[in-house]
Amino acid sequence: MKRIHTLSIALATLAAVQLCSCKKGLDYDNVSAMSPENVWKDSTMIQAYLSDIYGGLMPGWPFNGSDADEGISTPRSLDDYRRGIISVSNTNTKLDYQYIEKINYFLDNLQKAPTTVISAERNSRFAGEAKFWRAWSYWGMVRQTGGIPLILHTQDYLNKPSLFVPRNKTSECVAQIVKDLDDAIQSLPAVYPNAGQDYGRITKVAAMAFKGRVLLTYASPLFNPNGDAARWQSAYDACKAAMDAAISAGHALHPSFRNIWYQERNKEVIMVNQFWYPIHANSFNGVRAEPFTRDASNNNQPLLSLLLAFPKRDGTPMQFDVNKLNDPDYNTAFMNDFYTNRDDRFYATVFYGGIPYPTPDQIPPSYVSGNSYWNVWQYDAANNRYTNASIVIHPGMPGNPGITGFFDRKGLDTTVTSALVYQSGTDWPEIRFAEVLMNYGECANELGKSGEALQVLYSIRQRAGITPGAGNTYGITAATTAAIRDAYIRERQVEFAFEGKRFDDLRRWKRYDILNSQGGRHGLYITLKDGQMVTPADNIMDAPTRAKFTARYIDNLDGDAGVKFGLDLNHWFFALKPDQISQSQNVLLQNKEWGGSFDPLQ
Repeated sequence: MKRIHTLSIALATLAAVQLCSCKKGLDYDNVSAMSPENVWKDSTMIQAYLSDIYGGLMPGWPFNGSDADEGISTPRSLDDYRRGIISVSNTNTKLDYQYIEKINYFLDNLQKAPTTVISAERNSRFAGEAKFWRAWSYWGMVRQTGGIPLILHTQDYLNKPSLFVPRNKTSECVAQIVKDLDDAIQSLPAVYPNAGQDYGRITKVAAMAFKGRVLLTYASPLFNPNGDAARWQSAYDACKAAMDAAISAGHALHPSFRNIWYQERNKEVIMVNQFWYPIHANSFNGVRAEPFTRDASNNNQPLLSLLLAFPKRDGTPMQFDVNKLNDPDYNTAFMNDFYTNRDDRFYATVFYGGIPYPTPDQIPPSYVSGNSYWNVWQYDAANNRYTNASIVIHPGMPGNPGITGFFDRKGLDTTVTSALVYQSGTDWPEIRFAEVLMNYGECANELGKSGEALQVLYSIRQRAGITPGAGNTYGITAATTAAIRDAYIRERQVEFAFEGKRFDDLRRWKRYDILNSQGGRHGLYITLKDGQMVTPADNIMDAPTRAKFTARYIDNLDGDAGVKFGLDLNHWFFALKPDQISQSQNVLLQNKEWGGSFDPLQ
């Protein structure tokens, strides 16, 4: 993507050169605007056009843990949809064809470009990349609403009646998405010969992996409520082919889960948005703890449901019994397991108070490098309330300490201070090999191939540092299709925490009940025992220091019993925006769930 963004700048520079080339006097060529026809006379400009499509569609870091049961940002921020307050006006999706139009225009003109301008091989590759992005754009809308109008060529805006195109069936849209991806797979390399220049461009493996993601969702209960085995077979074939192609191209699980985000261009990365300062930087300011950031903070504070989801080092689940927390022995054992006996993914995903914050910030004398940042709690029995103890342990510490005591750690750029927070450069791997493996394993399970499904889970857990245990099962006890399915639900929650997948997974599984059963958003307050205090020099990983604390359950972090998960179990597809339906002169039909006649399952 570094190369891609450079080409976008080159296009702008070329335009500027042309704008300065006019002659004196009245007899001159008008170059006050770039002629679209000139793009197709220069292969560099053709590539720059394609790079602009990349720049507009390549996804970046998703800081959306509050969409499900991963994180909370502020109290009472749970939106209406998740509370079950839904209507056409607040549960709709806008159909956006901006980039589909650009891609169609690109493909139509690329097809006419002579070999004197662009070689046949390069032409085919560019077309494959563009078709991948067209499939990406269509799927982004189809997975929300079901079928939408398929427009595959440049429209004639002067022919007004032709602009009103009805919705295609969902099955037709998926078939076209798969066709575009198959075309891309045929024309793209598994690895680009010039990796230094072309790293970040879509590869054959990325196209195959995305095809597997699409067909997995299409086979899942959201689109396949009757469990058509043929769909699962198609998804299995696509996901296995993607896995095999990825392995052949040198992809594999990175041996260190934490370093997936810190060792760039590693073997796990299949589709990536590269970030670097100053051309294409990003920022983690929104998820950093407030004393160590600016302009935004405290988003994605982990909820109890996520904190407990990570298994113990032997692969067994964390045990948590609210009714036993008042038992000192139980509480101590829980605290020891919680902090010292977790798989590697816990420590790579969650920052907890009582260890050094992983950025180079210093706020002397409140906080200096090497000391622990304590974001923990005290209980005021007289007033029956909890207060954050950070300002007591760190006198003069500025900012809002947040509401959980835990923060999003995954991929956090640990090289920049708060003053340079907008200069972060951690790449975003949109598709990594772990997803390809788990997509394949999930499909295998639905077809009764339990051995294949379980082996994937073992591989994922082995990389997470979980011990093999008796029978080399890494703590997995599932044996039936239903039990293995549940194991995948739990494992994906942990493996892909804060990667923007949790809510989409729950939706495609039609498992909003997992959220609803939790009610409010729960928290875990690590609370100083009466009469106890720590200093910045202490560390919660030390047993004597940890003994000064007790774990307390917080039933509703929002502080409002009415703010809780209550998602509607009868509405799974989003509505079309009513104003788009009227603009289409009612050619677009509304989904059945919202009073229309269009069936997203056809």
